[in-house]
Amino acid sequence: MKQPSRPRTKPGDPERAEIAEKVIVGMHDGMSCYKSCKAAGIPHSTFLTWMNDDKELADKYARAREDLIERMASDLIELSDVDVGMQPDGRRDWSAVQKHKLQVDTRKWLLSKLAPKRYGERVALAADEESPLQVGINVNFVKPNGGS
Repeated sequence: MKQPSRPRTKPGDPERAEIAEKVIVGMHDGMSCYKSCKAAGIPHSTFLTWMNDDKELADKYARAREDLIERMASDLIELSDVDVGMQPDGRRDWSAVQKHKLQVDTRKWLLSKLAPKRYGERVALAADEESPLQVGINVNFVKPNGGS
């Protein structure tokens, strides 16, 4: 669905600031930037262009994005704590359990990509002091048979 066209605005224009603020507030409230732009009535690409033109807006976006990531992490913990998969007769509904596991795993994966330093898996290649990690190449020269 194509969004309605808006008149062009320039940096510092009050209308642009008002729309940008709606997007930022939407992100602080838990919406993605894309959904927040849609709710504010502007294309996502327009908002990205505005951020390139306005350092202050880019800083606000960065803080809103950090808040959004923290909110996602908090929601993930709540989702993980929910008891799921019990049918009225007391039996376990394994398809509901698998769906719930997929929801948790998908959110974990997304967080690891959005904030890898904070939520990504740490892969360390290290050794202890007594046995330091060594990298090397050994080359052995062999004399051919029959040569002097």
